[in-house]
Amino acid sequence: MFSIELKMAWRNIWRNTRRTVLTTGAICFACVLLIFMLSFQFGSYATMINASVKIHTGHLQVQAVGYHEKKRMRMVVPNPSYIASIIDAIDKVSAFTYRANAFSLVSSENRTYGALVLGIDPKGEAEVSTLKQTTFAGGYFPDTPDDQDLVPALVGRLLAGNLGVSVGSELTIMGQGRDGSMAATVAKVIGIYKSGLDDFDRNTVQIPLKRFQEIYAMDRAVHEVVIIGDTLKAIPGIKSAVMAGISEKYPDADLAVLDWEALVPGLRQAISMDLIMGVIMYLILVIVVAFSILNTFLMAIFERTHEFGVLMAIGTKPGRLTKVLVAESAMLTLMGILSGMIAGALITLYFQSNGIDLSGSSDLLSQYGISGNIYPRLSMFTLVAGPAAVFIITILSALYPALKIRRMKPLEAMSHV
Repeated sequence: MFSIELKMAWRNIWRNTRRTVLTTGAICFACVLLIFMLSFQFGSYATMINASVKIHTGHLQVQAVGYHEKKRMRMVVPNPSYIASIIDAIDKVSAFTYRANAFSLVSSENRTYGALVLGIDPKGEAEVSTLKQTTFAGGYFPDTPDDQDLVPALVGRLLAGNLGVSVGSELTIMGQGRDGSMAATVAKVIGIYKSGLDDFDRNTVQIPLKRFQEIYAMDRAVHEVVIIGDTLKAIPGIKSAVMAGISEKYPDADLAVLDWEALVPGLRQAISMDLIMGVIMYLILVIVVAFSILNTFLMAIFERTHEFGVLMAIGTKPGRLTKVLVAESAMLTLMGILSGMIAGALITLYFQSNGIDLSGSSDLLSQYGISGNIYPRLSMFTLVAGPAAVFIITILSALYPALKIRRMKPLEAMSHV
């Protein structure tokens, strides 16, 4: 059974249908916008992270302690097959591969540039990164190279332009091996890739890992074991399992496990800044809705002042009238929130299935490899957080006009026309 206050509140909110519909519509719109935009933000973050790590870094890397900061040739994972045995036993790992890196001089016929030469396992790299898909000129590493004398190489688009080379051109690579010896070879450009990250495309050459290990005297060692997880949520668990496995099986190994936040700190900073700006915009939206509710109830009290005076004159306590007004505010807000949650969830689920085309995305997004569709991600948090904030702030904003009744005097209120 509804109390008399709830019955009165329900009747009162429909005394001015137009005002009720407009106020409920404003709350509904705010909730739809909050649900969709929060889902879009978190969906874009997941897309941004996955796109960025699959260009180069991976979700996790096993490296020698200090290698990420110093990048010294001698700081290696000496026997990566030991790490592979640990990773193979971990659930939620999608793929992993090995890489080795060396800063070298890369020369064409007329030009020389400093570049990062990466030794990659062609098969494993195709599973953990987008290198194979982003090779737009020539082709990816063949299973059996046509020319065993020349090292096959993939070159970044901008570096290829700077060197003035194309598919079929030869490059001379000179650097220092792990043992301090001179490392030199001649490579043949078999493909040119465009990752979407200008710095990466401007500074990298990729060759098969086995040839890299021969040229740079690496033996079986690598610099990075790159891991991709099934989902972002699985990454902390995978990291803990890899660290535990290394500590248990190879306690003397001087190795570190870095996640994507440590590998790409700029990405985390970009996400944090975007989230802060988003929260500010959402607060502004909620405050606008709160003023709408405040205005509605101030008008309601102004129009019904005479009525309140009569009710108090016949013995109705101000506290009971306050309860009625708070109940009106709660009902009005809940109608808008529930309708907004339903509409917001339906709209978000539609775009979650079909995506939002960002083929003409901004330079910021393209720097993180995002140039296609972004899929909003509806979750319990994105469904509830915005409407909960709207409910709390609108109820608080309705308390001020409701509490004004406590200061009313029946005679003065009855004389109000």
